[in-house]
Amino acid sequence: MPKAVYVIKASGERELFSEEKLRASLARAGATPAEIETVVMHVSDEIEDEMTTDHVYRHAFMVLKDLHNPQATRRYSLRRALLELGPTGFPFEKFLGHLFKSRGYETQTDQMMQGRCVSHEVDLVAWNSAKLVMVEAKFHNRIGEKSDVKVALYVKARFDDLSETQFNYGGRRLLDEGWLVTNTKFTDNAIKFGECAGLTMIGWNHPAKGSIRDLIEDANLHPITCLQSISSAERELLLNNGMVLCKQVIDAPSELARLGVAREKAHAILTEARLVCGA
Repeated sequence: MPKAVYVIKASGERELFSEEKLRASLARAGATPAEIETVVMHVSDEIEDEMTTDHVYRHAFMVLKDLHNPQATRRYSLRRALLELGPTGFPFEKFLGHLFKSRGYETQTDQMMQGRCVSHEVDLVAWNSAKLVMVEAKFHNRIGEKSDVKVALYVKARFDDLSETQFNYGGRRLLDEGWLVTNTKFTDNAIKFGECAGLTMIGWNHPAKGSIRDLIEDANLHPITCLQSISSAERELLLNNGMVLCKQVIDAPSELARLGVAREKAHAILTEARLVCGA
């Protein structure tokens, strides 16, 4: 590998390729030291100047996959798997609903809520005995897209308009919190505003503890888009029928047959889902 090799990020920015950053991402995914060095060696031998970070990721992913560590492969692919919950944001909203349920909340999606000034279509409402939460889900189709301060301002304004009204979720009560959740990242100014304004913001790597990556790993709720055994058509079929989790495939394997997935393919999907979830 040349001494200075630059890669092109999804945002279009150039940055110096770093073996240490690749090692760190593989380590976070749970790859062993030997697996990490194998992946880094393969990528470093073939990387070229001006190669995209997506190309680097796909190469690293394929090498890691061939090392037969399904849990590390699943964790390494998680960020991309969230992008593939698109192209619409609805499967992402359903996915977030499952994450909130795993944390003891009841949930409803696509709710019309009347504020002091106007009514608002809220992506997700979550509640338990302690709090009532309004959640705005901001889904992006590309890894380089970020939710900026304008999005944070918009969500805070909606929460403020709704904050004086009582709603009937688990009894008559006021909203306690407004959340903004994205599958990618926030800009620095968005984070600064959210921290100042008291807006809970959850993104791929924010906050340092409790990011969407942490929530998924803690709950062991992985999207079906983590699975390599499903085709794009099958993925769309499952998502359109409300199956957004690997756990749903495990809990209701007969749904695959009902949706028309061939028997052998359904068996392969179920087997991989169990590996991903450690079931």
